[in-house]
Amino acid sequence: MASDGRRTRDPFRTSGVSPWQRALACTLTLLAALLTQPAAHAERVKDLASVQGVRPNQLVGYGLIVGLDGTGDQTTQTPFTVQSLTNMLNQLGVTLPPGTNLQLRNVAAVMITATLPPFAKPGQMLDVTVSSLGNAKSLRGGTLVLTPLRGADGQIYAIAQGNVAVGGAGAGGGGSRVQINHLSAGRVPGGATVERAAPTSLMQSEFVHLELAHTDFSLARKVADAINKEFDGGGIADAVDGRMIRLTAPIVPDERVRFLARVENVRVDAVTPTARVVINARTGSVVMNQAVSLEACAVAHGNLSVTVSSTPVVSQPAPLSGGQTVVTEKADVQIKQEGGQLSMMSGAKLEDLVKALNSLGATPQDLLAILQAMKAAGALRAELEII
Repeated sequence: MASDGRRTRDPFRTSGVSPWQRALACTLTLLAALLTQPAAHAERVKDLASVQGVRPNQLVGYGLIVGLDGTGDQTTQTPFTVQSLTNMLNQLGVTLPPGTNLQLRNVAAVMITATLPPFAKPGQMLDVTVSSLGNAKSLRGGTLVLTPLRGADGQIYAIAQGNVAVGGAGAGGGGSRVQINHLSAGRVPGGATVERAAPTSLMQSEFVHLELAHTDFSLARKVADAINKEFDGGGIADAVDGRMIRLTAPIVPDERVRFLARVENVRVDAVTPTARVVINARTGSVVMNQAVSLEACAVAHGNLSVTVSSTPVVSQPAPLSGGQTVVTEKADVQIKQEGGQLSMMSGAKLEDLVKALNSLGATPQDLLAILQAMKAAGALRAELEII
């Protein structure tokens, strides 16, 4: 109803249109308007960078697994297993007579690996992975004996012990064997106890440094600007180079933790990545990002196939001739070359490039050769990385 008393016309009110249909039309109109709006893409600082000094540490140890059901190391072929068991028994007060030949099938020598997370404190439990060193058939059902875990500096940071969980199964008999998954490695959930905290440099300076995951001067500048904007432009962050941002942080530990928590959640507008094409020469995988584009070029790709076939030919002598049957081979070599179609390719987007290459029927191996030729000709606007 208008202000002057006249009835206004509903644009969705037509004969035969129900109220729910009018509501659906309004919803679809609003959804279409939202989809046409450009999406603002921003990432958090914690997804782009890490705090220098806040890092995990790798631990490693050597130990024994006991209690196996006849699937352990064959001690005649793994003398280190016997030596390790002898040393362990000596430490427990059991002295073996000299020259004792141990034939054990329930013991396996293993390497133990674990990751010590940052800020881990004594008493914290860690998961460990055990991997067979010898020729044990399976670690299923075994128990890891007390083993120290050392860091790169040779210091003991954790002690591991516990029952091994193996995610596989196997059985055999009569020369046949069936196996599901891997039996020579397993995990001990919560099998290690931290005995020493790893040192950290986070609280030893008035500055905290953020390290970007990738070197990018534009991103480093944007991260520093976003952090300064979050803190009212107080000059908190300075971009040192294309990978590191220096932050002036509070000295008090509680205030520093609050400061870093706030910094981690700062939103940074995404930057256009460096145009790059990554090719895995072993698997034929080709991955390219959105920034890859092409200059106008012509591509012709043909296939040359060589087929060699060998057919056995038997020469049978006549009866009573005294000759011998001779088997020879007849080789047939065929060379076939398929003509390559000359195609024009150009485009400023990844979609155009993919469509153009697919139109040639190129396989991943063909793409490798085509992209290398394009890069050499100067038509590919991207860095070509072969892994």
